[in-house]
Amino acid sequence: MSRSAHPAGPRHADVLPEGHYSAPPADLNALDPKVWAQTVARDEDGVATVGGLPVTRLAEEFGTPAYLLDEVDFRARARAWRTAFGHDADVFYAGKAFLSRAVVRWLDEEGLNLDVCSGGELATALSAGLDPDRIAYHGNNKSEQEIRRAIEVGVGRIVLDSFQEIVRVAHIAQSLGKRQRVQIRVTVGVEAHTHEFIATAHEDQKFGIPLAGGRAAEAVRRALQLDGLELIGIHSHIGSQIFDTSGFEVAAHRVVGLLKDIRDEHGVELPEIDLGGGLGIAYTSDDDPREPHEIAKALNEIVSRECDAARLRTPRISVEPGRAIVGPTAFTLYEVGTIKPLEGLRTYVSVDGGMSDNIRTALYDAAYSVALVSRSSDAEPMLVRVVGKHCESGDIVVRDAFLPADLAPGDLIAVPATGAYCRSMASNYNHVPRPPVVAVSDGAARVIVRRETEEDVLRLDVG
Repeated sequence: MSRSAHPAGPRHADVLPEGHYSAPPADLNALDPKVWAQTVARDEDGVATVGGLPVTRLAEEFGTPAYLLDEVDFRARARAWRTAFGHDADVFYAGKAFLSRAVVRWLDEEGLNLDVCSGGELATALSAGLDPDRIAYHGNNKSEQEIRRAIEVGVGRIVLDSFQEIVRVAHIAQSLGKRQRVQIRVTVGVEAHTHEFIATAHEDQKFGIPLAGGRAAEAVRRALQLDGLELIGIHSHIGSQIFDTSGFEVAAHRVVGLLKDIRDEHGVELPEIDLGGGLGIAYTSDDDPREPHEIAKALNEIVSRECDAARLRTPRISVEPGRAIVGPTAFTLYEVGTIKPLEGLRTYVSVDGGMSDNIRTALYDAAYSVALVSRSSDAEPMLVRVVGKHCESGDIVVRDAFLPADLAPGDLIAVPATGAYCRSMASNYNHVPRPPVVAVSDGAARVIVRRETEEDVLRLDVG
């Protein structure tokens, strides 16, 4: 299995056999636009810039490590998804990828909706002034308090994930004198070609209600009978970091089959179908993601074809890109601390961050790129493993890459495509404060999530 497929299994300190890794790139100074944010370039001195600002200046002003987010790129990607699907479909940004009040305002201004999966994400959206009707609420174990708040503020839809939740949401809605719009999340038995932990449509996992055995059909029966619910559609999500639409084709066929059964049994044609998100991005130059307009065309054709075959009206489609919007827009800037050559193996390059700001390499065996960004270099390439400062052998940021052989302590290196699931999954392991998120646009930079301090870390420790 290729490394880009994120094979399962922790291999925290393995030594790769000769030839397992790719050959070094022809130019270590090149910044592949497929991997880096839109405005990233090198200036005449070889220093990488974003939004026109050199990373050396950003490091001086904001410190390292730091997530540097290209606002121009984020907005462009949001618009591309909105334009690709048009006004006859809904695009919900998946807030779990990365959420802040600034991001919510950008989404609002670019015409995207938002899906949340916790009370904290809902609170962030509401505090930024987003219309609750444009919010979808996910989650496999929403508390009664979370459900009540969501219904009270008027979220546009709640995605029901279990039989217990069908009753719970209906009861709370009825007690509040409301009728809540809902979708039922179904697992369609599609095995997405991705890591086990981010594949979500096979039956042996925690999300959704299986189509198999008539379970999803029974969930629909119950939802249609409850006065507190308005069933508006079916939701399906097959996984994450997916590079083709073949899995969506199988999923759509099965979901449309359920819609047909609902019509035949209940005389109801549900008006919506949500195909989830999960489309992949380029973490390395070997990855080849599809553009939003290609994805929109493929998904619309798939659903229309399946509905025509079932003699159903084509429902309104929803999609939920998160990683595909924010992932490529940010990179993490680190300062090199120590450099440890292991003769005949590789060189270990330690940085001032690590698994507390990017857990994905340890958790998913995710592959990343890395570049020297505080200067250019004509030195020979050396095989490196970029590791963090934490007391853990699995504290790996980039498992295998090439950097210039003249790399030295104090140099700045950057890991691209860290906009999604890095800050949102960050931790205080070893009591390390989490890095800031700095938005850069047109020659200006501002903090949108500030750096944590030791005082922040200690504030919750009541002794």
